[in-house]
Amino acid sequence: MRILSLRRFGLLCAALLAAAPMASAQVILDAPGILAKPKQAPPPPPRAAPLLWPRLDPGAVLCRSEDDLDRHAANMTARVNGGDTQAANCRVIAQPVGIQILSREGPGHTKVKLTAPGNEIGWTDVWLPEKAPAAR
Repeated sequence: MRILSLRRFGLLCAALLAAAPMASAQVILDAPGILAKPKQAPPPPPRAAPLLWPRLDPGAVLCRSEDDLDRHAANMTARVNGGDTQAANCRVIAQPVGIQILSREGPGHTKVKLTAPGNEIGWTDVWLPEKAPAAR
């Protein structure tokens, strides 16, 4: 009797194992919370804006003429020494602005053309190297 019940149990297990591949194909494991979904990689960091070169940085002085630039320099000296100042048609640059170098008249006199608003031509005392500085 016992041998007969073991045979029945063995046949039953064999039948279940034979049917198992078919049954497992129909199992869906996409229920929320059962399987953790793989996390997506974060997007790459944004690229740095290209370096505008040549440019005038904030604080640089742009004068209408070379004579205005000379008067501006004399005014800076006069303010320190307490002398008289003369009117100079100059302005201080508030934000970086691209330029085109037109000519160089010594180390402190560069004629430039603004590439942004109005294509204004003027003179600056900023030292502008030929090549952009190396990135940090």
